[in-house]
Amino acid sequence: MGNILEIQKLSKNFKGLKAVSDVSFSVEEGKITGLIGSNGAGKTTLFNMVSGVFPPTSGKVIYKGQDITGMQPYKYTGIGIARTFQIMKPLAHMTVLENVASGAMYGRKQCKNLKQAREYAEEILELTGLYEKKDWLPGNMGTPFKKRLEVARALATDPDLLLLDEVMAGLNPTETDDAIELFRKINEKGTTILLIEHVMRAVANLCQKVVVMHHGEKIAEGTPEQVMNDPYVIEIYLGKEEQG
Repeated sequence: MGNILEIQKLSKNFKGLKAVSDVSFSVEEGKITGLIGSNGAGKTTLFNMVSGVFPPTSGKVIYKGQDITGMQPYKYTGIGIARTFQIMKPLAHMTVLENVASGAMYGRKQCKNLKQAREYAEEILELTGLYEKKDWLPGNMGTPFKKRLEVARALATDPDLLLLDEVMAGLNPTETDDAIELFRKINEKGTTILLIEHVMRAVANLCQKVVVMHHGEKIAEGTPEQVMNDPYVIEIYLGKEEQG
């Protein structure tokens, strides 16, 4: 399989400050690629450029061979890209099922009516372990389940590429293991994943390739093992994690 996504020399300046500087890497179709780095490394800014939230100052985003640089975010669902956000914003007055069905209504499944959308949403809830809570309001659920709901809503749009922004932050080790299992399942069903993550155990267990960012630049790329044994990465990132 080839690359589903190619990031080519992406840069983003905010009032003269370079948040991301000349970053290039590819995401292979059918694989899980991780993006790691300390807070402020530029990971979310990069995600925001990839998902159309910010136009880049320079560089290109190529998806399935097509230049989508600067494409409006609302068009992303139609081409098969979905993302989650660090700050979860479920539709508070709608049930878990209705939240996911709303994703299905506007996704690529082309659900003709609410009944079809609800049926597809139920499949997604089964996959994400939320079916038992389908009639709950999001506000009555704990963080792990809200995070799963964020993933379920993104999945309901039927993406080929799923962008996950720190969905394991704040989870305990058992919840993290459950999340790893879920993302493995999603990937095995054919969805390519690019994830930002701080939980190194998750990165090591899930990713075939890891890209490391520091101060807006890419400083390393390779398998989890290669990256975790890179002296520079250990010095500036993994060493700090251990001290923390």
